[in-house]
Amino acid sequence: MIVCSSEKKQEFKVEFVGEHDCVFHHCGKNFQKIFKGEYLKHITYEKKDGQMCVCVGLGSETLTKQQILEVTAYAATLMKEYKVQSYDLEVGRLITMAGLPVLEQIAHGICLGNFEKYKNYQECIKQVQVNLTGITPEDKKEAEAYVFRGETIGEGVLFARELVNSPSNLLKPMDMAKRIMDELEALHQEKLQMELYVYGQLRTMGMQALCSVGESSVNPPCFLILRYNGQEKNSEKIGLVGKGVTVDTGGYCLKPASSMAGIKGDMAGAAAVASTIYALAKNNSKTNVVALLPMCENRISKGSLLPGDVISSYSGKTIEVMNTDAEGRLILADAVSYAVKNEGVTNVLDIATLTGAVVNMLGFSIAGVLSDSDLFYDRLVRAAQKSGEKYHRLPYGEEHEKMIQSEVADVKNLGESYCGTITAGLFIKKFAEGVKWMHIDIAGTAWVDTPIWKYQKTGATGAAVSTLYYLCEEE
Repeated sequence: MIVCSSEKKQEFKVEFVGEHDCVFHHCGKNFQKIFKGEYLKHITYEKKDGQMCVCVGLGSETLTKQQILEVTAYAATLMKEYKVQSYDLEVGRLITMAGLPVLEQIAHGICLGNFEKYKNYQECIKQVQVNLTGITPEDKKEAEAYVFRGETIGEGVLFARELVNSPSNLLKPMDMAKRIMDELEALHQEKLQMELYVYGQLRTMGMQALCSVGESSVNPPCFLILRYNGQEKNSEKIGLVGKGVTVDTGGYCLKPASSMAGIKGDMAGAAAVASTIYALAKNNSKTNVVALLPMCENRISKGSLLPGDVISSYSGKTIEVMNTDAEGRLILADAVSYAVKNEGVTNVLDIATLTGAVVNMLGFSIAGVLSDSDLFYDRLVRAAQKSGEKYHRLPYGEEHEKMIQSEVADVKNLGESYCGTITAGLFIKKFAEGVKWMHIDIAGTAWVDTPIWKYQKTGATGAAVSTLYYLCEEE
């Protein structure tokens, strides 16, 4: 719980200081030798009035959004390590540096710093009380709005982390759908509607690509649609499509043993769009968004897809299956088609842990992006400037589209041995039917074995939730 002020002074306090701040005058002449406000360094001391204080260094006079997330998450992590559940956090220094809106990043960072793996995300936040001090009385109302939005976005990120970290035997496709629906129903948001299609219905609807993958498992596929209508007068409706493969063995194109540990996290795209809807709905955002989550398992069975099979799809296009481990683009194709044909979306964005090629290209800190609309991509850039996340747009041309031409079907699900991220995205583009389209590949950013920044923990990162939130909320 994060509040903007507290009449009762807490036993512990956290302060942020820069390299040039004079904070050592009351601690003795040797204090400056020990601590100079270096970035992500800290020191703990007792004030004259008995209050324990933790100083966290900011280093530079200016910080990026990402660095603000990092220092605040680091401060929250320190207090967890000290087993302190209630403390003051002096934010006046950061407000002076970056203005009152910085409180949004501060609240977000506090949430991330309190995250614990395999623990309910709400428990992670509720177990501590942080009192933000250094806010003037005249700014309190506006400050509370920033804090609420930042905390809401932080909750969304943690919800995505919780889903992706869940063992696959405890989060089968229908389990994931129920978990998401339960969380959203608890918001009691009238502007939010949910619709779940189960296996028999998917067959009747003609969701052949989704069913062709999902039939490989005894745990049936499903298709969850989340509609948030927050602005009746706005004709724009953004479609967010997230890959929800809760188990990905690769099918008959079996993954190597070294890759098997991560097969439970192939639903990070679906987790991201569901969590974005959660944050938008809880914040009562004035936007119209529909999230479409095709969910299934990709296993090996008598009915599993084989290389060389030709299947149909919701769009009517036929697909030649060249590789059964390129299954994510198959289920996304059906969901993107549904978004365009049935939901009336004006823009469609698909997001997935789709290719190992994007990891080889951009590593674990930058997501790859393809788009056929400069305006839509520019909107992502602005959203990323607010979130602090990193994205890189990849070029493509007709030569890349030719790589997925099939001699026996309308399209094939695999290109050459190179440009894998590009051809995977272009496969999905064929099902957008001319609607403004964007594809985000988070195969590298959705999970970290070794955290890159202080606001990350080993495991799921909750990648793209905050960026998608800002993208959808932009007027």
